[in-house]
Amino acid sequence: MNPDMILIRFGEFTVKGKNRDRFDQRIMAKVKRAVSDFPRAEITRAYGRIYITLNGEPYEAMAVKLKSVFGIASFSPIRRTVNELEAIRSAALDVMRALPKQPDTFKVSVRRVDKGFPHDSQEMNHLVGGHVLRELPGLKVNVREPEVELKVEIQPEGTYVFSSVVQGAGGYPHGTNGKALLMLSGGIDSPVAGYLAMRQGLEIEAVHYHSYPFTSEQAKEKVIELVRILSQFTGSSIKLHLVSFTDIQTAIAQCDHNSLIITLMRRSMLRIAEQLAGQREALGIVTGDSLGQVASQTLSSMNVIGRTTELPLLRPLITMDKNEIIRIARQIGTFETSILPYEDCCTLFVPKNPTTNPNLGIVEKAEESISNLDEMILQAVATVETLTIRPDIRTAVETAGQDDWF
Repeated sequence: MNPDMILIRFGEFTVKGKNRDRFDQRIMAKVKRAVSDFPRAEITRAYGRIYITLNGEPYEAMAVKLKSVFGIASFSPIRRTVNELEAIRSAALDVMRALPKQPDTFKVSVRRVDKGFPHDSQEMNHLVGGHVLRELPGLKVNVREPEVELKVEIQPEGTYVFSSVVQGAGGYPHGTNGKALLMLSGGIDSPVAGYLAMRQGLEIEAVHYHSYPFTSEQAKEKVIELVRILSQFTGSSIKLHLVSFTDIQTAIAQCDHNSLIITLMRRSMLRIAEQLAGQREALGIVTGDSLGQVASQTLSSMNVIGRTTELPLLRPLITMDKNEIIRIARQIGTFETSILPYEDCCTLFVPKNPTTNPNLGIVEKAEESISNLDEMILQAVATVETLTIRPDIRTAVETAGQDDWF
């Protein structure tokens, strides 16, 4: 079937009461951006949904774009017809015949919104279903577990017939729940955390800590590429703040608290992120922490590390296992970039036996023993390099041959 239209359904934000208009306007803008490459398409909004009239534009190509728009719960390719019984029957038969594989069982579900239509929903179930059964021998009705559910919506402006429901990204429209900073390493976890945060309506800006000359230019390009991939889900640019962490990391590594190196590093990173968040009007910090995955992500460690900031620490991966995180990374396209073998500063100076149960008092005394730590943090904030990463700009990490990077 070549559909006439696409029906888009919204997610949970539809229950947001007084904020509903703002959410609707944002999702409308995101849908328009997603289909901007299809000039003949016409977009109209109805209560709780959006319709796209294709006008000859390719459905499959447009569907790929719509799948990544946050706030879309699902969508369906639909056949539109007039509110007349025979026209509806004909459209229903066309939809069934166009299925890639003919099912053994089906059911018809009619929703009559136009109360002026002469047949009610139950009557239409039989009138449409009987017509399909007569025209497609061997097909049977199964109202409990059908292979295909043929849906018919009779609206005042016309009737929509469809059988396919495509799952969208879900969540909230991008940027409708405020702004946060994403602590972005070059690993697998933090890009997934950023994706899930954006899916919940957060606008993010990324913060990456580097320690030149210990970390390479290739590691920087790897992070830029991860931000570019994430920006594809927003349809717009994402700010990336590159923080020089060399002096702080060297000072921490040289202090006489080897088992606390990771704890001290992460506390300093959070202090820097908190100051950047204040400058960027961000109200939270997103991290890729997953409970118990590494020494710094035990509950005890997260407690001591998190006490250095008053901002909310948002941890979308906190209860996920590694396989689940990897599955999402593959799904969103960050995995292959994340596993490129370029070290970030979090993998440098790692002690053999990092503490998993740090004591807050001891940690604070260790910080006091590091000369000029406060000044170095202020200097790191003052010398941040900020890049604007757009979804259509690719870096050397992606365009280089695979042999160059593995």
